[in-house]
Amino acid sequence: MKKYLLLFLFISSFSFAQSADSLVWLHDIDSTILTEVRYATPNNFTGQILYKSDKVYLRKVVAESLSNAHKSLMRNYALRIKVFDGYRPLSIQKKMWEVMPDDRYVADPAKGSRHNRGAAVDLTLVDVTGREIDMGTPYDDFTEKSHIDYKKLSKNALTYRAILRSTMEKFGFEAMSSEWWHFDFKGWSKFPIMDVEIE
Repeated sequence: MKKYLLLFLFISSFSFAQSADSLVWLHDIDSTILTEVRYATPNNFTGQILYKSDKVYLRKVVAESLSNAHKSLMRNYALRIKVFDGYRPLSIQKKMWEVMPDDRYVADPAKGSRHNRGAAVDLTLVDVTGREIDMGTPYDDFTEKSHIDYKKLSKNALTYRAILRSTMEKFGFEAMSSEWWHFDFKGWSKFPIMDVEIE
């Protein structure tokens, strides 16, 4: 009996780990988070349509943590999150690197990106109506103004960047030094790099 109980517990824990680590559609975790997947349109730094789908996928634990951050922002600041990118296939990473071979802004595909693991998210803040907040630069602005320690911005932009960063860090994310919009989930290295295209 004891042997069967141990086997059951092992199988249950394995199944839980698998479900916790799987890629999920963000909408299924939190349908109140806005999305605008730029790479599913030509409105991005490559000028190309890179994704077939405009659905955002993340590891389940990452999506759940993002949802908690979103709820905190709504409750404490009447602000919402809008996501630009989540999981990204490695093949797309290679196309981006061809256009922008600068690892301050695009991860070298030879090493892989946190996005390729489903453990990174690009996002901004919007008000309750969905209007984007001025964060000092637009998304994918590859200049020093996008760096998180850049201070020559309006007081409002600096305040909102601080709100976004502190909230994301509270819920298990780490800021990227060169992009105010990019956050890696702590423990990202445990997830494997993937090259599965989202239809």
